[in-house]
Amino acid sequence: MSKELELASKYFPGGVNSPVRAFKSVGCEPPFIKSAYGSKVVDVNDIEYIDYVGTWGPAILGHAEESVIEAVRRAALDGLSFGAPTLAETELAQLICEAFPVIEKMRFVSSGTEATMSAIRLARGFTNRPYIIKCDGGYHGHGDSLLVSAGSGVATLGIPGCPGIPEGIASNTLVVPFNNLEAVKNVFETHKNKIAAMIVEPVCGNMGVVNPKDGYLQGLRKLCDENGSLLIFDEVMTGFRGCFGGVSKVVNVKPDLTTLGKVVGGGMPLAVYGGRADIMSMIAPDGPVYQAGTLSGNPIAVAAGIATLKKLKSDHTFYVKLFSNSEKIEKGLIAAAKEANIKITCNRYGAMMTLFFNEEQVTDYDTAKKSDTDKFARWFRGMLNQKIYLAPSQFEAMFISGAHTDLDIERTISAAKSVFETL
Repeated sequence: MSKELELASKYFPGGVNSPVRAFKSVGCEPPFIKSAYGSKVVDVNDIEYIDYVGTWGPAILGHAEESVIEAVRRAALDGLSFGAPTLAETELAQLICEAFPVIEKMRFVSSGTEATMSAIRLARGFTNRPYIIKCDGGYHGHGDSLLVSAGSGVATLGIPGCPGIPEGIASNTLVVPFNNLEAVKNVFETHKNKIAAMIVEPVCGNMGVVNPKDGYLQGLRKLCDENGSLLIFDEVMTGFRGCFGGVSKVVNVKPDLTTLGKVVGGGMPLAVYGGRADIMSMIAPDGPVYQAGTLSGNPIAVAAGIATLKKLKSDHTFYVKLFSNSEKIEKGLIAAAKEANIKITCNRYGAMMTLFFNEEQVTDYDTAKKSDTDKFARWFRGMLNQKIYLAPSQFEAMFISGAHTDLDIERTISAAKSVFETL
C-alpha cells in the first residue's frame, strides 16, 4: 500500500471519500492527484496523465480553464458564502433556462444526490402518490429511494443491496429494465393511480453509456401522461454533453422535472432540480414541500457555473470540435481493438462514451453486466501505466473535454493499441 493510501485509510473508509475512487475493482491503488490543467492531471509523484475522468464529468472545458478560475477568484474576494440571495444566482438561472427550455423554475442545491432526492420528494408531494419507477442499473445518487438496483459504484463494487435502507422505503421504488416500454406499461397497470413519477437517465451513464432506443423516451412520456404521473429526466451527467442543453432538447421530449449537476456548476458543488412552474410552486416557501440548504447557490459555485455556461454558449465552434474529437477517439479505440482481435462494444453520446468488453450490443443493465470485468481491469491498469487516466470501472463513462488535443488523442489511441495487444 502506498504511504498516501495508508495514511488516508486511518481517517477514511477505504482511504477515500467516494467508493469508486479506491480502484478496488481494477486491482490496483489510486494515484493521489495534486493538480490538474487542461486535459491533464498530475499526481503527488509528478506523474502526468491524460485525463478522461474530468472530475466525473464537470470538466467539459478542461481543468483550470482561465475564465472559470478568474470568475472564482473574483467571487472569492467578496466572501465565500452568504446563505442569502444573490444577483448571480438569477444570472445562472437565466442561462440554465436558455439551455433547458423545459425548466421554467428551479432550485439550486449542492449535489446531484440532493437534486434527485428533492425531485422525487416533490413528485410525491405534487401527485400525492407513493411509488416511483426507476431503471435497473440506473444511478441517481445515494438517496434512500434511489439506491435500489443502482449502477455506478454500486455495480462496480458488486454490492447487491444496501444495508441501512428500510424495506418500507425500498418497496416504494419499482424497478424496470432500461429500453423496455412494455415493462413500464406493466408496472403502471399493476400499480394504477399510485405512481408519482418515473425517473430515468435519458442516456444512461452509470451502467456505462447506454443510448435509448428509437421511440423509448417518447413512449415514457406517453405512458406517464396516460397515468397522471410525472416524468423526471436525470441529466446530471448528460446535461451539456450532447449540446448546449440536454437530451430533452436533442430528442424533443419534455420531462416534467429535470435534474442537473456536473457541468452546470463548472466543477464546483452545485446542482439543480427544476421544471414546470406549477410543480415547482409546491416547494417551500411557495408551497408545502420542504427542501433547504445553507450552501445552496453558494456564490463561488455559482460564479464557476456562470463562467462555464457563458463559454459554452459563446463559442460556436466548441461543440463541433468536441464531437469531432470524441468521434476520433471512439473510432480509434474500435479500430485498435479490432486489430488486436479484442471483442468490444463502444457506446457514445456526444462527449461521453464507454468501451464495454462485451461481444453483444449493450442496451440495458443486463447486457452491460455481461461485460468481461476482469479484462476491463487489465485494460485499465495497462492504460494507467501508459499515463492514460480512465474511470476505474467498466460501468462508468469516459469524458472528453474541449482541452483534449490532437496529440492527446494520438497518444491515447497509440496506448490503447499497445495495451490491447497484451490482453
